[in-house]
Amino acid sequence: MANLNKVMLIGNLTRDPELRYTPKGTAVADISLAINRIWNNEQNVRQEETIFVDVTLWGRQAELAQQYLSKGRSTYIEGRLQMDTWDDKETGKKRNKLKVIGEKIEFLDSKGGAGGGANQGGNQGGNQGGNQQGTHSPPQQRPSPPQQGASAAPPDDFAEEDDIPF
Repeated sequence: MANLNKVMLIGNLTRDPELRYTPKGTAVADISLAINRIWNNEQNVRQEETIFVDVTLWGRQAELAQQYLSKGRSTYIEGRLQMDTWDDKETGKKRNKLKVIGEKIEFLDSKGGAGGGANQGGNQGGNQGGNQQGTHSPPQQRPSPPQQGASAAPPDDFAEEDDIPF
């Protein structure tokens, strides 16, 4: 029997990413997305529902999220579901929570700048328009999402050469 555990979400961050490091030095960031669903009911009246999803990012993605994302930013997340289980300290009962482990992240918008993305082990991010202290200035157009098997870096990051490595 086949199994599939894949989640694709687009939403807005409800708070700034919270970055921490494991004892071995691996970066971990927790973010929360607000995802809106809008539909018309049987009386053709517009209905809206918002759900909140917790996402955990690891490694370079966690660092990029902390660097480039902030509350309100629109973000695309691909990942998998994971069940967290723990004992409630107050009641002593077992508790559990379903959350998403982010495996790919794309920054969809930017406040005053260009967006970008990072896939697993990614190497780029979007600019948040003027409040970054670094000297890096990304291109003014948001790159289209990478095709399967393609690099997550925007096309203008590569110099065109006659020597193709494959």
